[in-house]
Amino acid sequence: PDNEVRLAATIALANALHFAESNFERDNERNYIMQVTCEATVCPDVRVRQAAYEVLVGVAENYYDKLQPYMTAIFDLTVKATKSDEEAVALQAIEFWSAVCEEEVDRQEELEEEGEEATTVVYHRFIEQALPMLVPMLLECLTKQDEDQLEDGEDAWNLAMAGGTCLGLVATCVQDPVVDHVMPYIQANISSTEWRKREAATFAFGSILEGPDPDKLAPVASQALPFLLNAMKDANAHVKDTTAWTIGRIFEFVGQVSPGTTAVVSAGNLNEILKVLVEALVDKPHVAGKACWSLQKLATCCCGEEEDDPMRAALSPYFQGIVQALLQASERTDAESLRMECYESLNEIIRASTPDTYPIVQQLIPLVMQKLGLTLDAMAAPGTSADQKEKLGEVQGLLCGTLQTIIQKMSGGGDASKNLVLQFADNIMQVLLRVLAARSATVHEEAMLAVGALAYATGEGFEKYMTALYPFIEVGLKNHEEYEVCNVTVGVVGDLCRALEAKILPFCDSIVYQLLQDLQSTQLHRSVKPPILSCFGDLALAVGVGFEKYLAYVVPMLQSATQLSLMTPKDDDEMIDYNNMLRNGIFEAYAGLLQGFKDDRAKVQQLLVHATFVLGFIEEVSKDSDRDEAVTRAMVGVMGDMADTMDGIGPLYMEKSFWRALLAECEDPGQDDQLRETAKWAREKIMMRTGGQ
Repeated sequence: PDNEVRLAATIALANALHFAESNFERDNERNYIMQVTCEATVCPDVRVRQAAYEVLVGVAENYYDKLQPYMTAIFDLTVKATKSDEEAVALQAIEFWSAVCEEEVDRQEELEEEGEEATTVVYHRFIEQALPMLVPMLLECLTKQDEDQLEDGEDAWNLAMAGGTCLGLVATCVQDPVVDHVMPYIQANISSTEWRKREAATFAFGSILEGPDPDKLAPVASQALPFLLNAMKDANAHVKDTTAWTIGRIFEFVGQVSPGTTAVVSAGNLNEILKVLVEALVDKPHVAGKACWSLQKLATCCCGEEEDDPMRAALSPYFQGIVQALLQASERTDAESLRMECYESLNEIIRASTPDTYPIVQQLIPLVMQKLGLTLDAMAAPGTSADQKEKLGEVQGLLCGTLQTIIQKMSGGGDASKNLVLQFADNIMQVLLRVLAARSATVHEEAMLAVGALAYATGEGFEKYMTALYPFIEVGLKNHEEYEVCNVTVGVVGDLCRALEAKILPFCDSIVYQLLQDLQSTQLHRSVKPPILSCFGDLALAVGVGFEKYLAYVVPMLQSATQLSLMTPKDDDEMIDYNNMLRNGIFEAYAGLLQGFKDDRAKVQQLLVHATFVLGFIEEVSKDSDRDEAVTRAMVGVMGDMADTMDGIGPLYMEKSFWRALLAECEDPGQDDQLRETAKWAREKIMMRTGGQ
């Protein structure tokens, strides 16, 4: 047929694949579709060839179960395409294998989650079987880099990048076996005189680090690291860029190994690693950006899980030097895009700090506030353009983020370090109020998070700032368009409840009114509504019986939320996740009410009329296999709270006996310790009401 007609038909097929389910069920129709598609991949017209591969990608995504008979033919076609066809076609040929990888990774997860019950999950192991031929095909693509891809930055996409991305997906899919297939290529090319081969070998190594067992990779990574650090002095910018990325990937995926396996990063090689990465901060912007990211991953891997991890102490002597280098790099006039990477890295370094470096962390507070002051002055200066204001706003957001990190770190390290922050509390609050007054949405979010951290650190002493702060809380709660700002503000109200406790009462009327308005809003994004329900619980817990006057408004909202939860369809994972958030919000609200009223039994009795309803809801949720652990823990907690606080609830527990099986499930030795403790406590409280029955 005419190529224009063929092209139109192929594009139409690609767009309609989703609706071709019945055709793919019938062998003869499916065979015909696959035959004409495979024939189209060798059509003389490049546009038809590209569209045909787009169809194959769609088939992999929608009809993986039916692919088995066609895989050999498709493999041969993709090899030819990646070797000798035009880039647009070759990219789609690789995309086909990426789609198969992603499909198989999803199916592995389903098999793991469902275990024995996963009888309906089809998993062909295509990638595992194709590995000996597929890996060489992808490795061959890696030397097809664009000379100017570094200048294209995030937007760069070519055969080499597609091949490396697909190789990364292959590693995630098949895990350990990929290593032996790729290592000979790396060893053969890493020292090549041709930059393309050196860069390709480095990219290949970086790509296979996520997936295989870190313990298997650790010895290889330990051998490679000195070599990679040396390659940071390579004459070619591409090689340096990929090397810095690969070093960061080693820290990210091979940084933590099992006891008994020699760690890749140790006190012995830390000096050499830091020297190379800090020096790279003055390199070309894209190389410096990757070095920043690697420093961030290094700090995370040195932190470990424990505060007393010896690698934290090993990092400590270098702390000041790293901080200074990152701050200098953030001010580079030739690399504005580097600023964000510098601050993200700085925040991670601060989180990894140890008490002996706290005085240096404290010195950062006035420095950050001074920088914030300068951006605010520049914003207010006459003649500042909208574009300049936007850039200044981005800097303010980063500085507020660092301020929040410092406050959280210092306030979590005991009274002595907390006092190092509190000395500056007035000045910090002053500058944050100025930032909030500048009314920029992205900054509002970051500034609010810093306010929340400061409230948590200051405790009830935060009361003196509330009159000045409250107007901005109200602005945040009313911001339905930029719902993330509203969401963060709701979270900060929770922080204020925990800090101020009963002292938040004077602001409760307007907060509760605004939260009720938010719940009824059709404009506000639904993701903010579950945290609002939790926030009612925070307020009730903070002000105790002072919350009584809001019950007539809040309880009906909770009841309609439970109805919404019971009616929410299980169409997809997103709806299931949202429903779990909603249930969590409902249970946290009830827990706050019950615990807040606990000391006044007469007030608790007002809630007793809702007990049948709440317990009925818990029973319904207990039947749902999609409830997550947080929901289970929250609802078991509410059952315990009801038994603990409500006189006369015993007969209801006698009547509704579902709780026995639920608590037995929660007390199983395989469950999380915290859940088991909560279930044990709830059982004791319920038994006291049911006379031990």
